[in-house]
Amino acid sequence: MPFRLGPLELVIILVIVLLIFGVGKLPQIGKSLGEGLKSFKQGVSEDGEEAAKEKEEEKTEPKAEQSAAAAPKAETGAIDEPAKVSEEDLEAFKKWQAEQSGKSASKTK
Repeated sequence: MPFRLGPLELVIILVIVLLIFGVGKLPQIGKSLGEGLKSFKQGVSEDGEEAAKEKEEEKTEPKAEQSAAAAPKAETGAIDEPAKVSEEDLEAFKKWQAEQSGKSASKTK
């Protein structure tokens, strides 16, 4: 059963809305309805764009997996080597460590 609105029905609805909300509130109601429709259209179009991006990512995903598999091999060489620390830095660290242990011992007393 189709629901059709003719010009007479639209005028009746407009009069009822005027009686309920008044003339002062109509611009605010129209503005909020317009913003709601705009955000709805924007959300629908963004969903379509996201779906298209996901499809493109699925096509390029095998290439990304190959490069990701090669990356850990390159990084392992840097991890296996010990860090190089100068003698001056080592002495400064030992001095700092001794100061910190002295401060913590004095705080506990």
